[in-house]
Amino acid sequence: MVKKVITMKEEMMDVLQHNILSFWMSNMVDTENGGFYGQMTGEGVLMKEAEKGAILNARILWSFSAAYRVLRKPEYLEMATRAKDYIIDHFIDQEYGGVYWALDFKGQPKDTKKQFYAIGFMIYGLSEYVRATGDREALDYALQLYECIEEHSLDHVYNGYIEACTRDWGKIADMRLSELDANYPKSQNTHLHIIEPYTNLYRCLKELREAESCGYVPSIGAVLPTNITVAQQTLDRVEASLRNLIGIFCDKILNAETHHLDLFFENDWTRGAGHLESYGHDIECSWLMHEAALVLGDQRVLHKVEPIVQMVAKASEKGLQADGAMVHEANLDTGHVDTDFHWWVQAENVVGWINIYQYFGDEGALEKASRCWDYIKQHLIDYEGGEWWWSCDTEGQINRKDDKAGFWKCPYHNSRMCLEVIERFKS
Repeated sequence: MVKKVITMKEEMMDVLQHNILSFWMSNMVDTENGGFYGQMTGEGVLMKEAEKGAILNARILWSFSAAYRVLRKPEYLEMATRAKDYIIDHFIDQEYGGVYWALDFKGQPKDTKKQFYAIGFMIYGLSEYVRATGDREALDYALQLYECIEEHSLDHVYNGYIEACTRDWGKIADMRLSELDANYPKSQNTHLHIIEPYTNLYRCLKELREAESCGYVPSIGAVLPTNITVAQQTLDRVEASLRNLIGIFCDKILNAETHHLDLFFENDWTRGAGHLESYGHDIECSWLMHEAALVLGDQRVLHKVEPIVQMVAKASEKGLQADGAMVHEANLDTGHVDTDFHWWVQAENVVGWINIYQYFGDEGALEKASRCWDYIKQHLIDYEGGEWWWSCDTEGQINRKDDKAGFWKCPYHNSRMCLEVIERFKS
């Protein structure tokens, strides 16, 4: 088993650097209008005038920041800084706060709604940049965006976080992330990608305090720090938010009968949109919820969470196939199953089972991760053009209709999978 982990780590180190990150550095840097291009089709056509999405740019920032933090290659820092500067200069709404959902190819606001999923990803990217560099400006903006979520998204009546607002934080009729989603005020997906950045922000703040820096006072636009300290009240506030989110997943989003995670909710947490199961989100949430509890560092919370982590991972096995791949989701009301093997689901499938193996000593979980990694190598990695294909069907046919890079196709799930394995098994 140890040999299997070492081999997987070595292979992922190579894929991370020479397949994923190299693709984005070579193909997606927009030298004419700044930042990064918004789209490359599945046929490899670069769409230079495609809109630039907040999700894509935040995930580019996270990916290259994390890669630089782990591998310390200057070219990764250059890409991360490019992403950070472009986000601050173009995506941040300097009048109302928060971030725009999308820009046109020249960097002008195109869709100004405030989707809290996107704001969460900006916090995720900015806090990772701080972890990698100690950059004060990035920390200022990460905390500013945290306050935006807490002020405008947190439901003080029923708890939890709503999906979206207008640019000036008013009510918005269509709260969906995409046309594929149901229109409900709360979703598992948005909560998942708020707990994810809050975990990273809290970890970042703790690391700064542990470094015994001093003298931090938020000041937008400040130069790189020589000393940064986070006030105890700031640390306590983020900790309370993280603790609350863990409780929401355990007590509201988890379906106590099936151990799957329900997907859409009314404000009062009544389940909406029927009986849906998303196996990719189940396995992703299993390890992200565990990570949140581990970073929080409260043994009582960890004691509550760890059995749930294992139950949710076990429930996700419903989507596992004999070759190790995992199908996306199913609608139990209609009987429809999305049987395509999406790139992001496979990446999270690997990390989820690696987490079960690492913390709970389950040798079978390592075998599940290994089989899925074999599937990825055989079917999803584009060895000629770089990056991964969007998906592959049950007959092994590659999906070239959906993007190679785009609004939702980013260097995040796959690069994070590689980095998780590299970091978890350092020795």
